[in-house]
Amino acid sequence: MGFNLFKKKSPEKKKQGNNIFSRLKTGLSKTRKLLTTDINELFSPGKAIDEALFEELEEVLISSDLGVDVTMEMIKRIKQKAKKLSDSEELKQVLKNELIGLFPNNPITDNLDAANELQITKPHVIMVVGVNGTGKTTTLGKLAMKFTSKGQKVLIAAADTFRAAAIEQVEIWANRSDASIVKHKEGADPAAVAYDSVEAALARNIDIVLIDTAGRLHTQKNLMEELKKIKRSINKKLPGAPHEVLMVLDATTGQNAISQANLFNEAVGLTQIALTKLDGTAKGGIVAAIAGTMKLPIKYIGVGEQIADLQEFDPKLFINALFD
Repeated sequence: MGFNLFKKKSPEKKKQGNNIFSRLKTGLSKTRKLLTTDINELFSPGKAIDEALFEELEEVLISSDLGVDVTMEMIKRIKQKAKKLSDSEELKQVLKNELIGLFPNNPITDNLDAANELQITKPHVIMVVGVNGTGKTTTLGKLAMKFTSKGQKVLIAAADTFRAAAIEQVEIWANRSDASIVKHKEGADPAAVAYDSVEAALARNIDIVLIDTAGRLHTQKNLMEELKKIKRSINKKLPGAPHEVLMVLDATTGQNAISQANLFNEAVGLTQIALTKLDGTAKGGIVAAIAGTMKLPIKYIGVGEQIADLQEFDPKLFINALFD
């Protein structure tokens, strides 16, 4: 059964949507300041649509971390569409539409709650990866709270066994979110922790398993080989798992985030991206650049410290929050 795109929202849903948009705009305030000052000046009333404007636009987009290749392709398309436009305000709307078009597998519906519900066979296993310092474990903890708040039974696997602090951090989030946890001692085999976690989830009728992984190893072992081993171990216990491999990226690292994502994708086959720290000095273009380059859906964005500041990503909402 499909979603009705034109179904009217209830007052409660509308209020909830407004709150999400408001939090998003607030969270993106620094990013908006970096991007929209130049954009608004570029599309000021009466500005002529000419080659000089396109050169300025190209410069703004590249400096916003959109990337050279993505920018050049977009400018080419915008130039074609600009032939039928009469003023720069119309051109601004074309730009917004082009940016929204960079995001794959993100249908815009008026029923986002239903669209984002997990249609799963229990347990649904999500392997969370990313380098240290991106907010990986915090994102995992916030996801645990989101899922348990919906009445789902969550189990967290403390498979980053190379840092005692990582195990402690996961344990705090497990307690806070009322989730179960499987942990071994520091230095234990991460793949064994992941295997035991899936085994426990099957025995306890768990809905969702969140597997925390290392972002850096303080040993001679190769990180990517360790992650591959974890993935094989999960699949051995539960064929078809992990069902999602979610990579957490720090948006403030700009184009380096794409390099990181490519390395992890080659090793473990990413299925989703979570972008954190968009409430900092990140340039908005990196969000579109990652989606357009990696051809992977951005599932979550982080725009603050609160649980509600980890939001399910809606490209239309995001672009409107940046520009409006």
